[in-house]
Amino acid sequence: MPPDKLTNDITIFSMKSKNKLIKQTLIVFALMIGAIAIFSALPMASAALINPTDQPEGIRGATDGETDARALVLQIIDYFLGFLGLIAVIMVIYGGVTYVISAGNDEAIGNAKKIIMYALIGIVVILLSFVIVHAVIKSGSGVE
Repeated sequence: MPPDKLTNDITIFSMKSKNKLIKQTLIVFALMIGAIAIFSALPMASAALINPTDQPEGIRGATDGETDARALVLQIIDYFLGFLGLIAVIMVIYGGVTYVISAGNDEAIGNAKKIIMYALIGIVVILLSFVIVHAVIKSGSGVE
């Protein structure tokens, strides 16, 4: 390969990588500006949603007796984590059934073991997230 051709190829490659870097930088910059715009508009939007004529009794009835925002968020997260826990337990059962009906097939046994292992890891992550969420939310509210 002639030296001029090699230099020309390197220059073209260098220009392509510079263009790609500029494009990525502009995309990141645009995403940052968009995030700043969204997060700066959130306080104004939440202030517009709060109405002095709101009735706490109606809110209490709609949220199963909860009027505190922290308690309501905690209740929603608890339901969500409970649902994820249910799915993880179902996956453990599915993995066990797959293991039992594998009939000595090494590939099916391997898949069943992976399903059980990942489902158990999921249960541990769900339990840890439950503990962390409760610790964080309750630490700021003074609720035991």
